[in-house]
Amino acid sequence: MKGHAVWARMSLAAALTLVAWSQPVSAATLDGASLSALWGLPFAGVLLSIAVFPLVAPAFWHHHFGKIAAAWALAFLVPFALSFGVHEAFGELVHAMLAEYVPFILLLTTLYTVAGGICVRGNLHGTPRVNTAILALGTLLASVMGTTGAAMLLIRPLLRANDNRRHAVHVVVFFIFLVANVGGSLSPLGDPPLFLGFLEGVSFFWTTVHLALPMLFVSAVLLAGFYALDSYYFHQREEERSRFLDPTPEGAPRGIDGKINFLLLAAVIALVLMSGLWRPGVSFDVFGTQVALQNAVRDVALIAVTLLSLALTPRAARAGNDFNWAPIEEVAKLFAGIFVTIAPVIMMLRAGEAGAFAGVVHLVNDPAGQPRDIMYFWATGLLSSFLDNAPTYLVFFNLAGGDAQTLMTTGATTLAAISAGAVFMGANTYIGNAPNFMVKAIAQSRGVRMPSFFAFMGWSGAVLLPLFALTGWLFF
Repeated sequence: MKGHAVWARMSLAAALTLVAWSQPVSAATLDGASLSALWGLPFAGVLLSIAVFPLVAPAFWHHHFGKIAAAWALAFLVPFALSFGVHEAFGELVHAMLAEYVPFILLLTTLYTVAGGICVRGNLHGTPRVNTAILALGTLLASVMGTTGAAMLLIRPLLRANDNRRHAVHVVVFFIFLVANVGGSLSPLGDPPLFLGFLEGVSFFWTTVHLALPMLFVSAVLLAGFYALDSYYFHQREEERSRFLDPTPEGAPRGIDGKINFLLLAAVIALVLMSGLWRPGVSFDVFGTQVALQNAVRDVALIAVTLLSLALTPRAARAGNDFNWAPIEEVAKLFAGIFVTIAPVIMMLRAGEAGAFAGVVHLVNDPAGQPRDIMYFWATGLLSSFLDNAPTYLVFFNLAGGDAQTLMTTGATTLAAISAGAVFMGANTYIGNAPNFMVKAIAQSRGVRMPSFFAFMGWSGAVLLPLFALTGWLFF
């Protein structure tokens, strides 16, 4: 009860503070140019909470992250309702939930459920060739079944393959780089930022065409670097390695349980494609938010696919994967707060130079108003490293104009820079992308001594940042 009371008081204090700072404006004339930058504080609060609390108070965060996200959401909604009216605030809440959050979390949940029902049995032997092949396979699968799905499918077989090696940390680190991040850059299914772009009107195969070369370049360099490093540990430490018996020398015969989920995965891909290609022109007004028929059909069908996966998957498959709902529950609660509090930030960014974030506009655009693509790449990427790549992508997408048709044509390089920055640089820290922490937790539970938050940044600083500097110079 004390914890609830504390968070209630904190929410009220934050709300009253923002009310004091805000200036009432008529809802009829409300636009991004009329909003103070202080309306972005709840959004910054959510993202900083995600970055800081797991480091300084992990136990507290584990038990109260949902309350923290809700407190920041209220810190926006309450003063917004007092300033612009309850109707305006309720309309913003409905739009954030129905137009963006619900489609986002439904797709993520479906991919997580379907991938969690595919269990790869048996034990491979973690030679440099086998490890590199698994990483390459995961990199390719990530754009088909999502970085979350590919990471959850392959991390356990990869850990079993290397459970007799003393030096396996680098295997998991490069797995995070490639499978949990870079590999998801070729389709809206691959990574949450690209799905948000798809919801904003970016065509399904646009990223496949425009990010293919940067993705292949980064992936090839990382795979080559990994093979060289893994070969060193494998061959130079042969005597040391031979002292450790393989905990799973043979185990169960090799095979795959839960094969029905491959069909369900194909259904997910078909549903996302359908919602992008089928345009019946029918929509429903839900408290001022237009919900297109094709999107409603897609979301209902995704729920059906999730239920089918739960019903049809053998229990042994999910047991073999140690499947549970904790990771997706955390993502669902945190992103609810993110999607609510990001609403005023998006309005201010859409106002361009007339809005409160004119300084950011000047940073990524030249004096003539033309985009500096390399700045979009680095600004999106570095913020994605420490905040979260999905809302960061949305922020810079709107900063670049927010019109998908224009960005896919005359602004193609700018959109590619934003997309690549959000997806690639989510690998810079554990908090850059949702699967990063999930992979870390699974590896630690299997006995791998994973780097701390800052030690992982040491890996990314030494390996990724020079590579991204070269990538930006070559492509953006």
